[in-house]
Amino acid sequence: MSLSADLMSTRPLTLTAPDRETLRQILASRGSADREARTLTDLIVGLSGSVVVPSGDVSPSVVTLNSRVRVRTLGTDAERVLTLVTGQSDLREGRVSVLTPVGAALLGRREGDVVECDAPAGRFRLRIEAVLYQPESADAGALAA
Repeated sequence: MSLSADLMSTRPLTLTAPDRETLRQILASRGSADREARTLTDLIVGLSGSVVVPSGDVSPSVVTLNSRVRVRTLGTDAERVLTLVTGQSDLREGRVSVLTPVGAALLGRREGDVVECDAPAGRFRLRIEAVLYQPESADAGALAA
């Protein structure tokens, strides 16, 4: 993955306490020889510098696990809607795993942030245009109703 230091957003990641615990469990269950080892290392670094908030206090503009986001690839202006999952990616279905460079780069970022990712086709930058669905905000809305 390579979350570059020249990202437009330099603020720390914002993670909910349950998301951080889920990620810790995933990281603990993986070996360093996994093909995702580099992404896992980057996630560990992100976790150590993250701001952790209770689920009810997370801003609706923050990308959390199971959030659905609209992203724009800078330089091409191609837009795509992605759901950040802990399971397998399926780009045809718009699901991207947090264990991929793109998924790890999105987690904990906010609307308007630009992230840089490495992919087999080369490095690219994405801007998070909108958080279309965030489970914490949806749950809060359901509780208030």
